[in-house]
Amino acid sequence: MKEKTRRKILEVAASLFAQYGFHKTSMDEIARVARKAKGSLYYHFTSKEELFTEVVSQEFEKLKAELVKIVESDKLNPIEKTTSFLLKRNQMLATSPNYHETLKADLYERFEFLDTLRKKHDEWEKGQMEKILNEGIEKGYYRDMGDVKIILDVFYMILKGLEIPFFIQKQYIALRPHLKGMVGIMLRGIAASPEKLLG
Repeated sequence: MKEKTRRKILEVAASLFAQYGFHKTSMDEIARVARKAKGSLYYHFTSKEELFTEVVSQEFEKLKAELVKIVESDKLNPIEKTTSFLLKRNQMLATSPNYHETLKADLYERFEFLDTLRKKHDEWEKGQMEKILNEGIEKGYYRDMGDVKIILDVFYMILKGLEIPFFIQKQYIALRPHLKGMVGIMLRGIAASPEKLLG
């Protein structure tokens, strides 16, 4: 029963935060729409910040579940994995409205209470990409250019730099047909040969 109540609160909170934003959504409104006593909310979540953190965490968990399938696939070569990983990441984040809320906050006032969660997720993503790149080097799909972490940092700067125009300035839909080509350009610099890139 307690878990069912918690899930209901999270479901309602996710919807309201996505619709109205963090600041314009109150715990009173979440309790009203969820048809729960306000005390029930505070039993499960000590603050609105904790509740919002859990909502964003759930979006991250959905993203991770999809990305892990790509990383662990034995049907894709490393270049296909890299391409699929980057495309799937953007596709999933495009439908993660509460993550978009954190990006808006970055432009005006940071949600410092989310810093730890976001840092952990960023490190997790980099770790998965590192697995793919190392596999690619071992199998001869990518050139060995020394420290893989430097390549990862460059990739990640590009990814993070695209998030504001994609998800806040609403350019993702228009640019989506061109993303595979953009990824191909990124990978051209590390591919062992043009033939490998073409598959």
